[in-house]
Amino acid sequence: MGFREEFEDIYHRNITRAGSTELLAWLSGTDFFVAPASTKFHCACLGGLVQHSVSVYHVMREKHFDPSEDNEESFAICALLHDICKAQFYKKSMRNYKNEETGQWEKRPYYTIDDAFPYGHGEKSVFLIERFMRLKTSEAVAIRWHMGGFDDAVKGGSFTISQAYEKYPLAVKLHLSDLESTYLREKGTSAVHRR
Repeated sequence: MGFREEFEDIYHRNITRAGSTELLAWLSGTDFFVAPASTKFHCACLGGLVQHSVSVYHVMREKHFDPSEDNEESFAICALLHDICKAQFYKKSMRNYKNEETGQWEKRPYYTIDDAFPYGHGEKSVFLIERFMRLKTSEAVAIRWHMGGFDDAVKGGSFTISQAYEKYPLAVKLHLSDLESTYLREKGTSAVHRR
């Protein structure tokens, strides 16, 4: 099973909320299932975004799911959809690269950012999801703050993220899962376009 099929299987098994069918149809009309997850850091390859989303889901379920306090649908929503802000976000470009073996210059593909709707990262994902499907407060907060200290809004110093993590354990679980997936499980997945 490929990453898209796995994503759709997890989505259909766990997400039944009103608007979820329309949201998945919208995603299918974007480049979400073929886009990279980054320009050069992790999963910077064709289909990297869906690969990353599935990976975050598996980390969340394996490491952080507690059946006495967690909800399957919330976990699937947060993990699979936390980065939908990256749909229609990357553009494939070409650059010159000197082949060390031949000494010749060659054109190589790489990804650049072309953000037509610069609304922030987590907040943009929340906005896009809520165009189709209502989120619980804990889900919206988790998706909004999944970048943790890497979010531009936090760099100047903010206590809001601490309050979010204190009040909503789901936010902490998503953030930790995103970190582990990105820095430990997805190492080496961006070799195709890293240069």
